[in-house]
Amino acid sequence: MGSKSDLKTMSGAADVLRQFGIPFEITLVSPHRTPHRMVEYAESARKRGLRVLIAGGGGAAHLPGMVAAFTTIPVIGVPINNTISIQGLDSILSMIQMPAGVPVATVGIDSAANAAVLATQMLAIHNARLADALEKYRTTLKDRVMRTIEELRKGGFQDDV
Repeated sequence: MGSKSDLKTMSGAADVLRQFGIPFEITLVSPHRTPHRMVEYAESARKRGLRVLIAGGGGAAHLPGMVAAFTTIPVIGVPINNTISIQGLDSILSMIQMPAGVPVATVGIDSAANAAVLATQMLAIHNARLADALEKYRTTLKDRVMRTIEELRKGGFQDDV
C-alpha cells in the first residue's frame, strides 16, 4: 500500500489471506515518497518467493501500475476511495487503463478482500489444498444466501415479488 491511510481498506485482504492460511507481507511502498524502495520491492518479489502482489492506492493510484512495471508476477490493484480520491473513480481508472504488456488485474473500489480471493484463486491453480479451501469458501457463501432466502420466506417473502 502507498500510505498508512490505506491500511483500513487493505486489512481486508490480510483477513482473507489469513483465513486461507496464505503467508503474506504487508508494508508501505510509496511510488512518490519512496520510489527506489518501490522499485527494489517489486524487482525482488519473485526472488523472495512472492507469487502474487496486491497493491492498493487512492487518488492517482500509481502504485499498482508501477509495481507491475518492475515485476513479472501478477499484480492485483485495489482502488481505494480516500480523502484525495474522487470516490475511488480516479483510482480505478488509473489501474484499468494500463498500457499493453503491463497489466494490473483490478478489483472493485475498496475491495481488498476480493483481491485476496483472486490471489487465492491464482495460487490454487497448482495447489490442491487452496483449491479445496476455495470450494468450501464458495459453499459457505452459497449456504449463507440460502439461509437468508429461507429467513425471508418465513417472513412472508414471495418468489414473485
